[in-house]
Amino acid sequence: MKATVYVPGDAAALALGADGVAQAIAAEAAVRGIALRLMRNGSRGMVWLEPLVEVATPQGRIAYGPVTVDAVASLFEAGFLSGAAHPLCLGETVQIPWLARQARCVTRRLGVVDPKSLADYIARGGGEGLRKARAMAPAEVVRAITDSGLRGRGGAAFPAGIKWRTVLETAAAQKYVVCNADEGDSGTFSDRMLMEGDPYCLLEGMAIAAHAVGATQGYIYVRSEYPQAIAALEAALAAAGDFLGGFRVDVRKGAGSYVCGEETALLESLEGRRGIVRAKPPLPAVAGLFGRPTLIHNVITLASVPDILAGGAAAYREQGTGRSRGTLPFQLAGNIRRGGLVELPFGHTLRELLYDYGGGSRSGRPLRAVQVGGPLGAYLPEAQFDTPLDYEAFAAIGGGLGHGGIVAFDDTVDMAKQARYAMKFCAVESCGKCTPCRIGSTRGVEVIDRIRAGDAGQITLLEDLCETMVYGSACAMGSMTPIPVLSALRHFPGDFA
Repeated sequence: MKATVYVPGDAAALALGADGVAQAIAAEAAVRGIALRLMRNGSRGMVWLEPLVEVATPQGRIAYGPVTVDAVASLFEAGFLSGAAHPLCLGETVQIPWLARQARCVTRRLGVVDPKSLADYIARGGGEGLRKARAMAPAEVVRAITDSGLRGRGGAAFPAGIKWRTVLETAAAQKYVVCNADEGDSGTFSDRMLMEGDPYCLLEGMAIAAHAVGATQGYIYVRSEYPQAIAALEAALAAAGDFLGGFRVDVRKGAGSYVCGEETALLESLEGRRGIVRAKPPLPAVAGLFGRPTLIHNVITLASVPDILAGGAAAYREQGTGRSRGTLPFQLAGNIRRGGLVELPFGHTLRELLYDYGGGSRSGRPLRAVQVGGPLGAYLPEAQFDTPLDYEAFAAIGGGLGHGGIVAFDDTVDMAKQARYAMKFCAVESCGKCTPCRIGSTRGVEVIDRIRAGDAGQITLLEDLCETMVYGSACAMGSMTPIPVLSALRHFPGDFA
């Protein structure tokens, strides 16, 4: 019987040499006359161990990592195809403490399933949510989503059930389901990992949503920087057969604009126009793509839907805390020892993530600040690391969970420079529609430069400018840019002296 070896085809693993390792394993097996099955799976999310090679054995899948091309021959010599000991052996993959302590729900098939195989997806529990949804009336499905407490995982945390009900109850001959896969926040990669490692989960979630709201056409808007995700989605759609029923899904590639992560700018781009935010109302749920009712969610939101239908809304709601129900895949990046994907129920603390999972800073120096929620998220000092990871707790300290991206900084960071980066990011990425965002961000960079040059009197001007941007901008791009700036100013005033 052929041994099965798993080498991730995930973008992060590829960047760390996974293709070379896969080729070396295939070549070494050929030289030794060994027949094996080499499967390119998704990543488990333990990025510091990539490329992570796994071997299927009667005792379970045994992991080795990080594997280099030079180490492949010694793996064969040691007998790794039967799970033998080796300096790179990590034991049974699911027993690795970093992975075993998590509550993997939406990401539980990452690194496990063959992303190209619908049969493998079905064999591992996929499709059950769609089967149950099709036996229910659309309004019943919407009620299940509402009762589950699911909120949008893209940043705004808006209750998903309200969107679904609005689209369902808006009469139209044509409705759409749009997946916002324009994952542009710094330190975020859960959408990419799911599309690359478990694309059928997303497609199932979209099909359930389509049944619930009465849509027949879906679009996945993927950022152009994700070629592996686009290839995985297209391969899954080509092999989907009648899995999606009469629901059609097309993949559309974005052009690299950060502001197209805002839902109305995304719709403009999908319609072939420049990505500029629309005025609201009307809301997309009433008049969205091509003026028709449109349900828009990001990848993790839609990929959470199959579990809710398969296991029931009550079971999903049992996890989490307060109004933050279920789990969220948090992404650890920046100056962190063990970066990667950590899925936990809401309610754990930021400190747990940074130290129990992240292992502290990669540099070995004290962690001074973390930015949670992407480039428009607040910079939080060590004094706030014990904040529970839930939407309301973060809002109470002037922050936000956003898409779950966490970027860590040690005590060498210049927070005035980080504040300038936030303003500069807005100046570069603004769609240019409204004056507070377009001009305010440019003036903000200039003001911060004067402050850093020693003109402390400009701090009041910076605060006034930020207030104008918050209340005068047309969308979150301009209204949220002041959040990292003001948080840096509030928590790290010495860096502006």
